[in-house]
Amino acid sequence: MGREEFRNLPLHKKINKLYTEGTFVVGIRYYTHKVNLYLLENEYIEVFYNHKLDKIDKIDYLNHNHTRMKFYLDQINFNL
Repeated sequence: MGREEFRNLPLHKKINKLYTEGTFVVGIRYYTHKVNLYLLENEYIEVFYNHKLDKIDKIDYLNHNHTRMKFYLDQINFNL
């Protein structure tokens, strides 16, 4: 499945795909979210969970240039 195809899926289908076909890598705290990182088909995908509202706000591909990378790099080794 390509990036655009995944991005166009409804939220519940993204969740299902990640939980059934993806591999959980690590979770970090980022402001008001717990961000879970998954590996799916050789792509890293972030799930932004808002624990105060008890809902997933966003699921999207990891932006390797974002400042959030420093939190991941402290915990795992990316083969970029």
